[in-house]
Amino acid sequence: MKAIVIHAAEDLRIEEQSVVPPGPGEVQIELARGGICGSDLHYYNHGGFGPVRLKEPMILGHEVAGHITALGEGVSGLSIGQLLAVSPSRPCGNCRFCNEGQFNQCLNMRFYGSAMPFPHIQGAFREVLVADASQCAPADGLSPGEAAMAEPLAVCLHAVRNAGSMLGKSVLVTGCGPIGILCILAARRAGADLIVATDLSAFTLSKAEAAGADRVINMAETPEGLEGYFADKGTFDVLFECSGAAPALASGISAMRPGGTIVQLGLGGDMPVPMMALTAKELSLKGSFRFHEEFFTGVSLMQKGLIDVKPFITQTFPLSDAVAAFKTAGDRSQAVKAQIAFN
Repeated sequence: MKAIVIHAAEDLRIEEQSVVPPGPGEVQIELARGGICGSDLHYYNHGGFGPVRLKEPMILGHEVAGHITALGEGVSGLSIGQLLAVSPSRPCGNCRFCNEGQFNQCLNMRFYGSAMPFPHIQGAFREVLVADASQCAPADGLSPGEAAMAEPLAVCLHAVRNAGSMLGKSVLVTGCGPIGILCILAARRAGADLIVATDLSAFTLSKAEAAGADRVINMAETPEGLEGYFADKGTFDVLFECSGAAPALASGISAMRPGGTIVQLGLGGDMPVPMMALTAKELSLKGSFRFHEEFFTGVSLMQKGLIDVKPFITQTFPLSDAVAAFKTAGDRSQAVKAQIAFN
């Protein structure tokens, strides 16, 4: 089988890998679609992010869906040919945090396509994937492209959960890449009233409008665009900071009303925080990292037609054009979510 392997920054190769049969409790999957994530782009463009660096070749990818080709011993409730969304989250189930129900903080996490540990955790961008049955969400009624969006949607559902009640709240979303746009969808589904989104790209802001944002602001064209929300100590109850950029966080804090909640999702590296404003407004600053059970909730919401991700899959490339797919995925003038078709 073929797999997409990163060796170093801008050194992406399609290589042959061996196919293994499923063991007990496992499922063999013929991959159909894989979405290119921001972390995949960091490995491709920079060889890693922050202190996380590539130390050996690694298969990329963790947003995937495919069809069952074989079932391991003891697997029930799934059938050959069935479409699955595959969660990349594989906590150990035995460490301190797993025992406390914080599975996304597992000390021994095996998350597809991660260079955090060494040896690295190999990713899911391969024509044939063997996964634990517990990772597999039946995606009947969805397209493979939709099913592959379950992972970034789960990230946003987890963030909305961390923010607390959304009912009637005013929400600011800074950064309208895939995570920002899916946060708009998730926050609206959870009952948010006013949603304002900011970005530097007219294209992604047009997609934010399509996702249901009440207002979008192009901060490249109108850097003062949020200032109207600064009056009387601020407007927004919740900020989803999805850009990882210090200026976005600073302007977002200025637009927050006292007692509001900031949820940081963007991972652009360490950045300064305006602590005086944070303290004076009694704001809560929360991180939001990955997900766990929200993965299956996201699949269910898509199946019920309550969240529609189709408009935000902007490109699909064949496996043979993987390099072009990665180059396009990082271009916010034309891409929200670029996917790779494996068959």
